[in-house]
Amino acid sequence: MSYKLTYKPYGVHAVLIEWPKQIDTAILDDLLHFKDLILKKNRNTILEVRSAYNSLLVVYVLEVVDFKTAFVELQNIYQSNTDVLKTESRLWKIPVCYDAHFGIDLEYISKVKNCSEESIITRHASAIYTVYFIGFLPGFLYLGGLDSVLFTPRKSTPRLKIEKGAVAIGGNQTGIYPQESPGGWNVIGNSPITFFDATKEQPCFAKAGDKIQFYSISLQEYNQIKTLVEAKVYQLESEVLYD
Repeated sequence: MSYKLTYKPYGVHAVLIEWPKQIDTAILDDLLHFKDLILKKNRNTILEVRSAYNSLLVVYVLEVVDFKTAFVELQNIYQSNTDVLKTESRLWKIPVCYDAHFGIDLEYISKVKNCSEESIITRHASAIYTVYFIGFLPGFLYLGGLDSVLFTPRKSTPRLKIEKGAVAIGGNQTGIYPQESPGGWNVIGNSPITFFDATKEQPCFAKAGDKIQFYSISLQEYNQIKTLVEAKVYQLESEVLYD
């Protein structure tokens, strides 16, 4: 499926390409495929291509002298591709402790949604989420696929400190804080694993297009896994997916 895309200058070194403003896996697949094509065909002239929910930012090595020409070149790449889209991704299985010690907003969400905390945990852990992109902190995974029953607005006044590993809900999204940070999302648990490690060749294990599934662990299991993570011997469970 092809989309009607818009192309805009973004400073003097970049072009912003935009899809319809939706959070949609078909759009994600299309833009990631386009990203791969751009990098393959312009490897020497492109510095990087950054993806978000429904946009690509193409950053060139040199200043763009003629944006109209750049737009046409990108449009030709997009429109000329007739290859069947085949992608490989991974399903990452992430342990989460939903104990009250960590799930500091579970009671609040339970009251607002008029459902039990156990139901919230079950719904949250039973979904398979899609990684759309990584930001606003290094290793922060923006995930789509949250059960609509759990949609909860961000807090009007953010907390000054959210713990590293906090699993939270913000609007129609869920995510994990990879490091201690201020934040306005509703915290329902904590994962003991590391989501960003600058010492590794690939600092964040997941990438856009991958899948995430949470599974519930006890406080005791949390502490055991955290010990293994700190010793750098914990192996995160995952499996390859083919589309």
